[in-house]
Amino acid sequence: MEVQGRIKLIDETKSYGSNGFRKREVVVTTEEQYPQHILVEFVQDKCDLLNSFQVGQQVKIGINLRGREWVNPQGETKYFNSIQGWRIEPVQAEQSAPGMPPVPPADAFEPANDFNEEEHDDLPF
Repeated sequence: MEVQGRIKLIDETKSYGSNGFRKREVVVTTEEQYPQHILVEFVQDKCDLLNSFQVGQQVKIGINLRGREWVNPQGETKYFNSIQGWRIEPVQAEQSAPGMPPVPPADAFEPANDFNEEEHDDLPF
């Protein structure tokens, strides 16, 4: 799965416990009719992937959805979800299909003024 949008926030890397667990969070704002602020976490060695990105940059993030079950001391079962990133790449403003030349705007084409109505049917069938 992927999330695409503009980086709103990049948090610092945080370490937890004595085992060296690391986590870094980034918030991406989607660019759609109703923009969403999506928090994506990068863990362990993936934290370093965020080093070359800045707030305001357009990105595409490869994500995995994670879910956990937890039973509290009162015996109630709770469920938690997280969005975990595993890849991040910049998005260029104008993306076109690979190998395709750029298409000029429609106003770059002039209408045919010398069109002869009598000669328009030049198809061989």
